Amino acid sequence: MSDRAYWPEGVERCSVGKFLAWLGVISIFLAWGGYGAFKVLGTGIGVTGLDNYFGFGLWITFDLAVIALGAGAFFSGFLRYIIRIDELKNIINLAVIVGFLCYSGAMLVLVLDIGQPLRAWFGYWHPNVHSMLTEVIFCITCYCTVLIIEYVPIILENRKINENRLCHHIAHNFHVYMPLFAGIGTFLSFFHQGSLGGMYGVLFGRPFVFREGFFIWPWTFFLFISSAIASGPGFTMLCAALMETISGRKLVSYETKKLMGKISGLLLCVYIFFKILDTYAWAKGILPGMGLTFDQMYNSEYGYGQILLWLELFWFGLIPAVMLITPWVRERPALMYTAAIMTAIGVTINRFVFTVQALAIPVMPFDRWTSYAPNWAEWSTSGMIVAYGFLVMSLSYRYLPIFPQEVKLNK
Repeated sequence: MSDRAYWPEGVERCSVGKFLAWLGVISIFLAWGGYGAFKVLGTGIGVTGLDNYFGFGLWITFDLAVIALGAGAFFSGFLRYIIRIDELKNIINLAVIVGFLCYSGAMLVLVLDIGQPLRAWFGYWHPNVHSMLTEVIFCITCYCTVLIIEYVPIILENRKINENRLCHHIAHNFHVYMPLFAGIGTFLSFFHQGSLGGMYGVLFGRPFVFREGFFIWPWTFFLFISSAIASGPGFTMLCAALMETISGRKLVSYETKKLMGKISGLLLCVYIFFKILDTYAWAKGILPGMGLTFDQMYNSEYGYGQILLWLELFWFGLIPAVMLITPWVRERPALMYTAAIMTAIGVTINRFVFTVQALAIPVMPFDRWTSYAPNWAEWSTSGMIVAYGFLVMSLSYRYLPIFPQEVKLNK
């Protein structure tokens, strides 16, 4: 039994037996997460570690982190089709799929987190035009649709599907419209990323995240955008490296990966510069204006010490930024990949403190510091989303021509 006829032309893949064994491992996590999702949807989010203090927890942290890391799709598309950086054509298909998986995975997480998924249509039919969440709802939905539209031509490039004349015509002529969808995707994701930050920045009752800003947008609006476009290209590069390690084949030239690392490093420097300025202005201006101090925002006893700030800004912010802009580091794969991993961790820490730590800080006289720990239901369902990503990516790699350089690099 062989599925060679469905493989991209001129490439090699593992045997069907090995591939099915790999899918079997993935299915374990899908089954575990599926059971967790069944419990959550069947009995409510009371089975999770969320409570009246922590309405947001692991799911929203996971959601915001993968959406930021998936920004490699819209920004790579912007650089490839709008700025015309031709070398990115070697990794743009992967960026689209990674973006699709991150955004669709985030929407699957929201199905669980909203508690009543059957009422999700309320946000579309009865939008609150004064809420930034409304902008988030529409932007994430529209951009996910754009990613599906960009993913479909890649699917139609499958050797068997491409034998159909209509599919062949769509797949081979869609590139004419890619600049249009790249522009639309950039606009939608730009405002979606920013609105997520803005949603936190307007919370006057949560001094940890409240920020002043420009016109109607708090500074967190711009910081969330800059952190996403800084981490996205590096994450796409990491996905390519991971796929090469698992498959044992060269998929993207190292020159292309170095370019992605350089782009990520330059953007990360810009983000860290403004993030440090924002933190200083918050500590010296906003907090004193509210009658609060910097030390009141942190409590090591409950796991929210100042170490999180230093980790975010320096160990997983400034250090990887300097590493990625250093040519000597980019010439060494292990160091460049390490810097990209550190960048992803730094963005995840940022989303964690904005989501969880902001809720842990007492804001009323009768409040107290509280701690939050996700339980098995949250971990299992989050693992299910990761497994979903591995499943779709595995099928895409095996049957779709994602990497234009693969045949040449493996001769």
